[in-house]
Amino acid sequence: MDLIVKRVYDEPAADDGYRVLVDRLWPRGLAKQRAALDEWIKELGPSTELRRWFGHDSARWDEFRRRYDAELAGAEQLWRPLLERAASQRVCLLFGAHDAEHNQAVALKEFLGRQR
Repeated sequence: MDLIVKRVYDEPAADDGYRVLVDRLWPRGLAKQRAALDEWIKELGPSTELRRWFGHDSARWDEFRRRYDAELAGAEQLWRPLLERAASQRVCLLFGAHDAEHNQAVALKEFLGRQR
């Protein structure tokens, strides 16, 4: 499985593979052309309630991942195609948050790794 995580504001690279934005909200100030997305699966982002509760507070990271995993468990139709694609090509999970270690793309990558 070939999954990577990258900030959507970073320059696209030739080795990014299939670029998927996994934020529920469009990243502030980013032109769609500059994002160079292959797909935007906004429903894969955490629910509005969970996103607001988390507020990118790293102290809430473990609980955020637990709650987000529960949301993802009920959305297999959204993440299963990404898992299948990652079996044959690189998939780049894109996020807009400033924190590169505590965001939904990192949590989603970990979740997908457990689904193999």
